[in-house]
Formats: sequence, structure tokens, C-alpha cells
Amino acid sequence: MRIEKLHGFDLSPEEARRLQERLASRVEAGPALDLEGVRYVAGADVSTQDSMAYATVVVLDFPGLSVVEAQGFEASLEFPYVPGLLSFREMPSLLGALEKVETAVDVVVLDAQGLAHPRRIGLASHVGLFLDVPTVGCAKTVLVGKFEEPRMEKGNATDMVHRGEVVGRAVRTRDGVSPVYVSVGNGVDLDSSVELVLACCTKYRLPEPTRQAHNAANRLRRGEEIGGSLF
Repeated sequence: MRIEKLHGFDLSPEEARRLQERLASRVEAGPALDLEGVRYVAGADVSTQDSMAYATVVVLDFPGLSVVEAQGFEASLEFPYVPGLLSFREMPSLLGALEKVETAVDVVVLDAQGLAHPRRIGLASHVGLFLDVPTVGCAKTVLVGKFEEPRMEKGNATDMVHRGEVVGRAVRTRDGVSPVYVSVGNGVDLDSSVELVLACCTKYRLPEPTRQAHNAANRLRRGEEIGGSLF
């Protein structure tokens, strides 16, 4: 996968905040994603332990959701843990894994926030600026945004609002389970992001691309093989 080198990561937290404020204006909430034209969806996640980050990207065919490729990359954690600046801590390893992907991916789903971030540039949006494909954030917890609890049946969703702006949706992906929190990463609209996440949810609360990436990241952290290209 082609990675655009927008900036380095040797920054202080204050420099990182200022950079976020500059980059946020480049994030695009659109256009709509035509799911009928999607052939491959990638999921991305990072597992950390001590001073190391273990990033994985797992590519699935769509709509079948069979794994066709899995790539991993390990890197030391150079940036401190600071709320709201997670991307600067995890992106060096994540970009390393993305760069190894051989499949022509149509969209990347990350276990992260996108626009649902205080400065409108969570990890899913920040990564999206480095890529030439759309990105979607699908988080397990809320960072910002107030919402009404969606109805308990799968497919119900309610807007998440922060400072008067819709920044994402709480989405029920299975009957009776806790929602996930979907937000635009970059280069795709919110409706399409929600539609994609629901299409990628089968037996589990989490969409299959990020679920597979999460499991692969844990395997990588334990020193196990995670695969490669299956073509």
C-alpha cells in the first residue's frame, strides 16, 4: 500500500497538538462509498506491551469476509501516552504494517476514532491522510460525543454530537449487545461508514476486519506467526 510521508513523529506533545490543528482541515468527510464496488476491506489495530507496539493489518475479501492477507510490524513506542494524541504513539508501527500490504485495498477500518475526537483528527483520520484509500473509525469506547442509546435491534444507530456537530454514530451491530462508535476517518461519508461496518459484522459485535486485526496483533505480540499474503 502506498504511504504518503506527510510528517515525522519526533515531536513534543505540544508540537503534536499544533500539528493536529493544522492537519484537521485536510480531513474530508465524503464522498459516499459504493459498497458494490468494494472488493477488499482492511482492518487495522495495534497492541502495545511495555515499550513496544505491535501493529497488524488484515485484508478480507468483500462481501465474503475471508482473510486474504495479514501483515504485521513491530516498533518501539517513542511518543508518550497522552490522551487525544494516540495517533503519534501508534502510527509509526501502523504505517509500517500498512506499507507491507500487497492487496489493492478499497477501504481501511481501524479500531480507533476518526472525527469523533476533540480536534477532529483521531487515529483513523490521521492515518487516512497518509493513504490514498478511504478510512473508517470503529471504536469500542467513546472519546467525545453525546448520544441517545440506540434501540436494541441490530442496525439501529443514533448520532453522536460534540460541540453542536455530529461527529459519529453509536451503532448496534447485534441484537442486545453494546453499540460500537463509528466515525468518518477520511475520504468517506458517515452513512457509508455505518453501512460498511454493519456489512462487516457477522457473528460478533465488532466488524470482522478489526476483529481479525485485533486477534492478529495479539498473536504478533506473543511472537506467533500471523500470515502474509495468501495469493
